[in-house]
Amino acid sequence: MEDKLATAEKKVLVELVKHAQKRGMQGSQGGWKDFLKIYDKKLGSSVSDPARKSNDALLSFLKTFTEENDQQFFAKVLQWHLNRDVLVQFRKESPENETPEQRLVRITLEHVQYPFDYMFPSHEAEWVVTKLGKKSKVMRSSLMLALDCEMVLCEDGTEAVVKVCVVDRYQQEKLNKLVNPNKAVADYRTEITGITAEDLDGVSCSLADIQKSLKKLLSHGIILVGHSLNNDLKALKLDHARVVDTSYIFKYSDGPIFKRPSLHNLCKSVLGYELRKEGAPHNCLDDARAAMKLALARIEHGVDNISFAEEDVMETEMAKLLLHRIPINVPTEELKKVLPGAFTVEVKASKKAQAEKYCAFAIFKSSFDALQAFENVKGIQNTDSYGRPQKLITFHLKTGQGASLYVRKMVPDDSLGSVSTGKRAVQGEDFNESKRLKIDQKPEEDIRANSNQSEKYLKEIEILKQELRDKELNQCVDHLKEIEILKQQLRDRELNQCDDHLKEIELRKKELRDKEFHIDMQDKMILKLKNELKAMKERRK
Repeated sequence: MEDKLATAEKKVLVELVKHAQKRGMQGSQGGWKDFLKIYDKKLGSSVSDPARKSNDALLSFLKTFTEENDQQFFAKVLQWHLNRDVLVQFRKESPENETPEQRLVRITLEHVQYPFDYMFPSHEAEWVVTKLGKKSKVMRSSLMLALDCEMVLCEDGTEAVVKVCVVDRYQQEKLNKLVNPNKAVADYRTEITGITAEDLDGVSCSLADIQKSLKKLLSHGIILVGHSLNNDLKALKLDHARVVDTSYIFKYSDGPIFKRPSLHNLCKSVLGYELRKEGAPHNCLDDARAAMKLALARIEHGVDNISFAEEDVMETEMAKLLLHRIPINVPTEELKKVLPGAFTVEVKASKKAQAEKYCAFAIFKSSFDALQAFENVKGIQNTDSYGRPQKLITFHLKTGQGASLYVRKMVPDDSLGSVSTGKRAVQGEDFNESKRLKIDQKPEEDIRANSNQSEKYLKEIEILKQELRDKELNQCVDHLKEIEILKQQLRDRELNQCDDHLKEIELRKKELRDKEFHIDMQDKMILKLKNELKAMKERRK
């Protein structure tokens, strides 16, 4: 055990020293090689590999850094390692006692894509690493928040956050802010983000302000939920270790594990509603709420109950064309002129911090429309390394400047028949040829086809049943809410009526008292007149 701890400590110390070397950091005794000349009189800097030095030597070098910025940098790297150690221990522990929320964290951590998507350059400037806190409290915490961001493309090739939304598990807003990118923007991607340059006029909130707010919200082991959350965290320059990625926790019933469903498809298949109308821009708040709903649906429906048919996904994928190697100076609205037909543009996040080119998806209504657009566009056709057809096309911008990009199909041509045959038949497939194919089919193939079709129908029936149960449950909840509202309204009305009655009674009482006073005064006046009349009569006698 001690050997393992010593090895882990050595690994961290070596990494810290290597980071210092890469950054050219200077302590009170200079850089690493300068330090070795003083510290190791015998070998000096002839053996400078940190991995070949003792822990004492590495620690002594790190202690020469007294500047606050240097210490903050080392603290950030150490925090990253501490967070990852907690997660490693978490994965080793038995899952029997974990909460449903913790199970989603585990599923995210164990996904094959996690090491590639969530290894952030947290040690770099402007990055923030959240503290998980004590391991015991972290592992018990089941609190969840969902996050979504909107990003714009900047002139330096990076993406900058312009809006951040955070909601809790009850769909209540915890954060809903516009953010000033504080750099020149090449493309606001308004058709996707819904944000224009005018929307950001006067916005003073910076990325650093958002990071401070998120650090507060994500303290004490809060679980952060999001769809393809790694892209949001990368843009926010925020490393939070305890995450649930909704693109990881749902899987296709058939197909590779690394294939990730879109948020739109998940909402349609799992929650039973369309996230947004076709061509409508993203709504940051709606997307955050959708991610939270999906996480809760995954908890309520169990571990393996929700999955998707691969053919549905293939049809969705086939309705796209990939536009890649797009020069950074080409805004997304110019892409509308490149391809024929009606489609929406969805920009693909760049993995490189600074890139001269970017990629985007052209999303059509159907796979047939996408194929037609590819066939009609003029360009030099070839295939990529996976055999997928693509065309190199050239065009002119509004400025008159020339540009070029590649338009690529999502799958090779030999795989199109099995996916989109139905669509093609509708558009004019030869009926006689189709009939001959059906007649020539073998009985065994018919049986298999019928069996597969039956399984598909059974799955669809189960999904419809679940949707019906969910709708009935939602209707019951809505009815109960309406009843409670009506009850409250009735109580309010009765209370108001009582108040009115009391006021009226008080008014009547006052009127009665006034009348009694007047009657009493009249009685006194009559009595006085009677007495005066009697006295007059006696005087006359």
